[in-house]
Amino acid sequence: MMSKKVPPTIQAIILDMDGVITDSARLHANAWKQMFDEYLEKVQGKNFDPLDIGKDYKRFIDGVSRHDGVRAFLESRQLALTEGNPEDDPEVDSIVGLGKRKNNIFLDLMEKEGVDVFPDTLEMVKKWKKEGIKLAVISASRNCRRILEAADMLYWFDVRIDGEIAREQEIPGKPAPDVFIKAMENLNADLDRTLIIEDAIAGIKAGKKGGFSAVVGVARNGEDEALRNAGADIVVHELTELENIMETLKKPWETATLPHALESFQDIITDIEGKRPVLFFDYDGTLTPIVEDPNAAELAPDSKKIIQRLSDQFTIAIISGRGLADLKSKVKLQGLIYAGSHGFEISGPNGLEMQYEPGKEILPILDKVEKKLKKRIEAIDGCEVERKKYAIAVHYRRVEAGKVAEVENAVEEVLDGQPRLKIGKGKKILELKPDLDWHKGHALNWLLDELDLAGAQYHPIFIGDDITDEDALKALNGTGILVGSHGQKTYADYRLKDTGEVYGFLEELGKWDKGNS
Repeated sequence: MMSKKVPPTIQAIILDMDGVITDSARLHANAWKQMFDEYLEKVQGKNFDPLDIGKDYKRFIDGVSRHDGVRAFLESRQLALTEGNPEDDPEVDSIVGLGKRKNNIFLDLMEKEGVDVFPDTLEMVKKWKKEGIKLAVISASRNCRRILEAADMLYWFDVRIDGEIAREQEIPGKPAPDVFIKAMENLNADLDRTLIIEDAIAGIKAGKKGGFSAVVGVARNGEDEALRNAGADIVVHELTELENIMETLKKPWETATLPHALESFQDIITDIEGKRPVLFFDYDGTLTPIVEDPNAAELAPDSKKIIQRLSDQFTIAIISGRGLADLKSKVKLQGLIYAGSHGFEISGPNGLEMQYEPGKEILPILDKVEKKLKKRIEAIDGCEVERKKYAIAVHYRRVEAGKVAEVENAVEEVLDGQPRLKIGKGKKILELKPDLDWHKGHALNWLLDELDLAGAQYHPIFIGDDITDEDALKALNGTGILVGSHGQKTYADYRLKDTGEVYGFLEELGKWDKGNS
């Protein structure tokens, strides 16, 4: 199953080893079972409950570090052991000892049975290398290098981040995304042009948390649903299935070529069928028309009623460039999720609160730049500087056309010498914001993950109008709708003419949902 939102071109591919490249996952699973069954019999007697490879291995052990696997499985059986010391022998009953015991069993099995490479993976690796795509291998196993050498596969990969390297460099293991991010950085690749291929649920979740545009789940034994529920954008049974998929990876479209969302409403419903919609909106230009004075962009009473009514049916989040406090004061509706400053600060029901931690370090820099900017442009009529918590917006909608270049030059001058800030562009607006890899798309996926809405039973819909909304449209695994046009190509699937049509679409969606309740 292919996601609608995948990178326009693939620059690099990061593959997990066990279960994707080599059939060593089978050896690992058998080694874990032998080790734990012997230990359980020792402490619980002949009537012990043995490890179930189909259930326990995938749920508690697959894809995580050796010691994490020991801890997770023991906790599932209400058992506890001391951590132990690195010097512990395999015979010692400690976390470290059991880990070493399992590893010795695995090495014996590998010596006796050898390591098989999946033919479909070898075929695609050769093809990708020929096409100039950079390749990395990641693994929680400290035996990764030895396994790849035994399988004659090591030389195919430009980068390797395995359990041994992760331990030496103190890189957190899955489901944290750090191993993938480190591999991407070592490949000198871009986040939105890197494909992740995993067979473990922990690996799928790690890839999604890392913000990679596409995460492929490999279901060699029929784990399709579990991988999709973990967030996989694409699920295949063999890697050769990716050959055709990669030839049709989505590219941005001209707005005029997009189908109209109201006219194509039945097609959208067909895509949603059997899933629960989750609604995401931009604010200015989407829920309210663009106005000369941003402070005057208020929700109309009828618009508020529609949104409030829909919030009783769907989860609704508004992701805006406005500061969080400003956004909440404009909307003033309970039960909604608010993401301000392009997702740097989030607030919602049931105690939902988040501020993107790396952004806090840049707040003092923004304070200084704000003062300089105001002084620099105070003589330009019609130009307005708006400070948000995590950004500084320069509005030039009311500036004479002949003086727009002066505004742009002023912003660039103030930005000079500030490597931790960058310029973002929108409709008649320039924004100075933290030069961090965090935007509306990351915020959207963070919310889906945080609220357990990333599974296959949910269908996200994002509606926005501005260039900054393209980050969300590109990251979205659902239905994207662009309102109006921002003058560039778009990753949206459908279009609407204006704010009025947005509410027309929402009313149709509400009626459809009630009719299916």
